Amino acid sequence: MSLIQALPPGPLDIVGDIHGEIDALEPLLAHLGYDVEGRHRDGRTLVFVGDFCDRGPDSPAVLARVAQLVTRGRAVAVLGNHEISLLRNDAKDGAGWFFDARLATDQDKYAPFARPTAAERADIVAFLGTLPVALERTDLRIVHAAWLSAPIAAARQLAPGSARAEYDHWEAEVRRQAQDGALSRRMAAERLQWPHDLEDPLHKPPFLQAHADNELLKAMLNPLKVLTSGVERQGTDPFHAGGKWRFVERIAWWESYADATPVVVGHYWRRPLVPAPDSVTHEEAGLFGSTPPFAWHGQRHNVFCVDYSVGARWRARKAGTPPGAQYKLAALRWPERTLVFDDGSVAATTAFGG
Repeated sequence: MSLIQALPPGPLDIVGDIHGEIDALEPLLAHLGYDVEGRHRDGRTLVFVGDFCDRGPDSPAVLARVAQLVTRGRAVAVLGNHEISLLRNDAKDGAGWFFDARLATDQDKYAPFARPTAAERADIVAFLGTLPVALERTDLRIVHAAWLSAPIAAARQLAPGSARAEYDHWEAEVRRQAQDGALSRRMAAERLQWPHDLEDPLHKPPFLQAHADNELLKAMLNPLKVLTSGVERQGTDPFHAGGKWRFVERIAWWESYADATPVVVGHYWRRPLVPAPDSVTHEEAGLFGSTPPFAWHGQRHNVFCVDYSVGARWRARKAGTPPGAQYKLAALRWPERTLVFDDGSVAATTAFGG
């Protein structure tokens, strides 16, 4: 046993990032044919790709439901980057439901949102601490963000339940390298030159090279971060994503994935409809380009992102528009390779192995 664990046998329903949207999760489970106990008449098993929490209205309810299903043996799950942040007490944008430090700043964007009791907080942390970072069997691999051989090999050597401690170890190594070199001093100098908060979307900073170097060091040195947050490279122009200005950009690692075994991920916020050109984000353009919404992608067309942006429903609620058109929760049925959405619609995926 390690932080890479076995997928159960039989047919699977692989659920994308949920982000606190309990009112999307429960209908999806019903449309998939699961009862309230998580049983399926055809013996199917649920798989969750991570990012259960943040931004949505009821992260505690989602986490309680996922924990119930996993502990009863009805489902398996992996950690996403949002769960890693929670485990590490690293308060990020959208986590005000859990962290008092984010409560005030998250009110305008995400409120109202449910907050857990002290007992529920302890249960959440205990449950997340048991989860692996990837799952596999001979015909399929599951990871939140990226399947790369070296980080996977590193995670195979790590004991179950060690995700937080090992992640902290690598983050400490990032800090050590930054302190030993000139990086920390360069970042401090840049902060003096740019007085605005890097979370402020109204003030675009110039390209801050030291901040870019630090982001890239943090992104690529830590193998657990690669698996849960993806592969990154230095950008050329700052862009606002995930609640802050960024100087590095995610890359489509699947274009270099040459293994025959298919991989299913979340994390990357696809759209169930083709968006208008002027609404395509920097990240979407760089990652998916002209890839159709339901197509397999990558060098061998055997990687599939099952995150259909339900985590952005807060934007629709804030705008007073229906949240379900561009922002859906999906499950990929395996081995059928069909998609089921929280509104009950079904779509066939395309281009598998093509």
